[in-house]
Amino acid sequence: MIDQKNTALLSEQRTADLREAVELLFFSYRAFTRGPDRILEKRGLNRVHHRILYFVAREPGLSVNELLNVLDVSKQALHTPLRQLLSMNLVKNDKSKTDGRVRELRLTTAGKRLEARLTGTQLLQLDSVFTDAGSEAEEAWRKTMRLLATD
Repeated sequence: MIDQKNTALLSEQRTADLREAVELLFFSYRAFTRGPDRILEKRGLNRVHHRILYFVAREPGLSVNELLNVLDVSKQALHTPLRQLLSMNLVKNDKSKTDGRVRELRLTTAGKRLEARLTGTQLLQLDSVFTDAGSEAEEAWRKTMRLLATD
């Protein structure tokens, strides 16, 4: 675990470099979410809704419990946004054919269109950035993101 005592061991220059990295991560995430945020706002939705749409699109038939694990949120945190997506007919929640106790999530046609539009803005943005940065930079970025995701 990293704490203030451990960070005191970093040199001033290393601390400044790492603070810049933190700021770049904040600012790049803001830029990365700007396009989808504008689309979502027009529908009264937010980033949580996008994450739900994204992961249900990636794995149709995902159970609510599996989605909770993927998003790493509580049932309470998922309940309202999922209910909104269901009521807006963007997601459907059907009983599993193999286990009637399990509810499987799938995007409706409208949900698929919205998810494709939201994520499409980000795919184009990443494609442009990776093209400009080059394949070595892209692979270094992927490695960094994988390490951050498992920490």
